Amino acid sequence: MNYTVYILESVQSGHFYKGYTSDIEKRLWEHNNGLSRYTRNKGPWKLVFEKKFENKSEALLFEKRIKRFNSNSLQNLINSYYQDK
Repeated sequence: MNYTVYILESVQSGHFYKGYTSDIEKRLWEHNNGLSRYTRNKGPWKLVFEKKFENKSEALLFEKRIKRFNSNSLQNLINSYYQDK
């Protein structure tokens, strides 16, 4: 099973949410439909970064790492994602 670490940006406020999932489409739908407690009432949300991993432990380590990023490091990661596309 593949896992995805992702970053969402609130279209309203510009705030970021970082997480991991095994089904990115379903998870984005959940965030945008009030099924996630933290992101409820803060959307709509758009996907601004995703990185795939082959196992859960690698995904969790990367998620933990990016949750500690300051705003400049986070923005650099997002910018590099779009440059690589």
